[in-house]
Amino acid sequence: MRQNDRWPASLLIVRHGESAGNVARNLAEANGHPLIDIAQRDMDVPLSALGERQSHALGLWVASLGRRAPSVVLTSPYVRAADTASIALTAAGLDLPLVLDERLREREFGVLDRLTKAGIQARYPEQVEARSRIGKFYHRPPGGESWCDVALRVRSVLDSVTREHSGQRVMIVAHQVVIMMFRYVIERLSEADVLRISREVDLANCSVTSFKVDRRSPHGMTLERFNEVFPLEAAAAPVTREPDVPLAPR
Repeated sequence: MRQNDRWPASLLIVRHGESAGNVARNLAEANGHPLIDIAQRDMDVPLSALGERQSHALGLWVASLGRRAPSVVLTSPYVRAADTASIALTAAGLDLPLVLDERLREREFGVLDRLTKAGIQARYPEQVEARSRIGKFYHRPPGGESWCDVALRVRSVLDSVTREHSGQRVMIVAHQVVIMMFRYVIERLSEADVLRISREVDLANCSVTSFKVDRRSPHGMTLERFNEVFPLEAAAAPVTREPDVPLAPR
């Protein structure tokens, strides 16, 4: 098998819909609170009502793809991602099993979990300084992950996808940094490249990023769409963008 024949026919990567955690975080940041007021573990935080609406809109667009609709669906096991995938599949009328893959989970924040920017600066000023000095690609908070740690997970996922789903239409539902790392790995971007894209773009909830197989490309796949929100716009669903946890200048 030639190298490029290993790839799926298409790779559709979706960010989860707006979550209750996004809403709680916005409220905490607006009020200057140090801690995000939410009781669940991060992995258990559900979609907000708006996030459910966004997921349904995504599913209506997936239905419009017809023969190009996904034949395989992988998702982060976090509730907000798995529910996004489930709602979208129901709206699309697709009877496909959801494959939960822990490698697609959100980046782990360690001691910074649930803290707002103000909370991080007050409790862990040394981490603010370290991230500013090292940069967010390599900075790993105690008990957490750096961006390049997430890239290692993504490389493992792609190994599985190319081995198990060659020639299929694969949809993945995940999180902002995970999606950025798919671009980093597939397109063989540099640290500077991916950080520049991150500075310029906050991925919208239920936004679509896609790759198509390209036998002329040395990378095997070519970026087709990035951070597209037309599925939401077509259904008149509000577009929301929730950035990664702030800590230092981007």
